Amino acid sequence: MYGISKRVFDLCISLIALTLLSPLFFTIALIIKVDSNGPVLFREKRIGKEGKTFEIYKFRTMNLHTLDGSTENPLNMKDDVTRYGRWLRKTSLDELPQLMNILCGEMSFVGPRPAPYDQYELIRMREEMGVNNLVPGLTGFTQVKGHDFISNFEKVAFDSYYVRNRSFQLDMKVLLWTVRYVMKTESVRVDFE
Repeated sequence: MYGISKRVFDLCISLIALTLLSPLFFTIALIIKVDSNGPVLFREKRIGKEGKTFEIYKFRTMNLHTLDGSTENPLNMKDDVTRYGRWLRKTSLDELPQLMNILCGEMSFVGPRPAPYDQYELIRMREEMGVNNLVPGLTGFTQVKGHDFISNFEKVAFDSYYVRNRSFQLDMKVLLWTVRYVMKTESVRVDFE
């Protein structure tokens, strides 16, 4: 029942959120286009359930530095972040497009954050602990209990705890913790790639 209720929750809430937040999506898209050249959305390959790759969506927060103008600078240096990109990151609004990933079933509201496809050590460690068997999340136990720039070992330790103790009740706690941190404008993410 946990798996079914989790998917129903994800489907209903993501659909409602996308509908209610559509004016905000439009406003952010307009700000991004006025602020800098390039696409509104940034897409990146991430590792999903069972190790399959998928494209994660974010609002673009960085200036373009490639000849074709289609991707962001992978170095993620502070000076490469756009003027409004800093605000989007601070408020975590850049993550809102992942509601589309949730609606499609590629992600859940709560689960291990999907690792970038080229973080081979983290992917291997997660595979050994069964973390990659889960649908990745918009937020997760690691994000609310850990801190930025923690080691892969610490990330996997928190992820493993979630694997062993996951429940609808724990998911709701993680969501509440996430809201609390975001409202304080403290980052709850550890994946600024």
